[in-house]
Amino acid sequence: MPGMVTTKGTATARTPSARSLRGLDALNFFLADVRDGLGPYLAIYLLAVRGPEQGWNEATIGLVITLSGIAGLVAQTPAGALIDRSRQKRLIVIAAALAVTLSCLILPFIANFYLVAATQSLAGIAGAIFPPALAAITLGVVGPKLFSKRIGRNEGFNHAGNAVSAAVAGSTAFFFGPIVVFWLMAVLAAFSICAMLMIPAEAIDDDLARGLEHSETKSDEQPSGIAALLQNRTLLVFAVLCALFHLANAAMLPSVGQLLTKISGKDHATSLIAVCIVAAQCVMVPVAVFVGAKADTIGRKPIFLAAFGVLAIRGVLYTLSDNPFWLVGVQLLDGIGAGVYGALFPIVVADLTRGTGRFNVAQGAVATAQGIGASFSASLAGLIIVAAGFSVAFLSLAGIAAVAFAGYLLLMPETRGATAPGAETGGSGPLPAAATA
Repeated sequence: MPGMVTTKGTATARTPSARSLRGLDALNFFLADVRDGLGPYLAIYLLAVRGPEQGWNEATIGLVITLSGIAGLVAQTPAGALIDRSRQKRLIVIAAALAVTLSCLILPFIANFYLVAATQSLAGIAGAIFPPALAAITLGVVGPKLFSKRIGRNEGFNHAGNAVSAAVAGSTAFFFGPIVVFWLMAVLAAFSICAMLMIPAEAIDDDLARGLEHSETKSDEQPSGIAALLQNRTLLVFAVLCALFHLANAAMLPSVGQLLTKISGKDHATSLIAVCIVAAQCVMVPVAVFVGAKADTIGRKPIFLAAFGVLAIRGVLYTLSDNPFWLVGVQLLDGIGAGVYGALFPIVVADLTRGTGRFNVAQGAVATAQGIGASFSASLAGLIIVAAGFSVAFLSLAGIAAVAFAGYLLLMPETRGATAPGAETGGSGPLPAAATA
């Protein structure tokens, strides 16, 4: 039967229905642009439409993005805990999609710094729901045996959705201006809600969705809190490295958008940044699918190292020319780094929390560290741009990525096949020596 759960020893297998799988495809496709809010378009809109005459420059824009990021990161761990405990995951995703969309749709009608910061902070809080919710729904629908491959497929549809929406935004913004991205978000939010409703509530196994695999552990017990999670040293190392990755990565595309605005003028900046996004997302689709298909064969560590290395190279290459075609070409490398990261992040967290029932709260905890890096990235880059120029900013971000590469190489073990200590009893801790070899 579709959605049936079977057990073989301690492993749990599921046979998801075709409708549920189509719903996952559609949800990841249409939610792609909604989950990140305005993203790089926020910087372009505020700089091109509001501009210095209304008090907006690279530094103030970076501060808004930082405040939004801080609000989102504060919400990450509670969001993961909420998903672990909730049996209304579909309703939570729909509410979050509506909150992000409404927070962005109001932006053209306000100009005050504090109001803009407040609306984008609300979008950041709501956006914190999506990563753990989508991963949990996927795990609850397909089970752990199919999770790696399915996550790769999810990311492929997510990047395809980003590419299509960016292409639509870029082509229509050329004629109607940056305002079109707001209306596009509204349409995508409506389709996202329909996609979420395609997945029946009964198709989601809530025990599997929080990382429980063993039939004997499926009970009414609630997932443990963050205090026990902090005992897992390997997960903490991974969290720090994720923070460094996003400290280096998050500001790159918005900074390129601001550079393109100065070079090409506000009339073409939105279209050019859309080309950057489309180019990167087209690369991310096959990369994410490849990672999902090969992560169990190649292992997590060598693939993740490639993502950190490409990120460092990308930052250096941005400094070699300010030609718009060169900048768009370099942006293709984002497809490799982000494609790998997006597909492997939930897989590594699942490796380190398998059998504990803390998959989503762990995602939230690591995403909090990730969000710290991302939120400070924009302010750091903005301050460096104002003080020393774009090239110094890109080189600084590249240096951070290089440090993260070294950290992953030296400190992070291969997690393929690992089982979190205390999984039988819900405990947590460092991986055993066999798992870290």
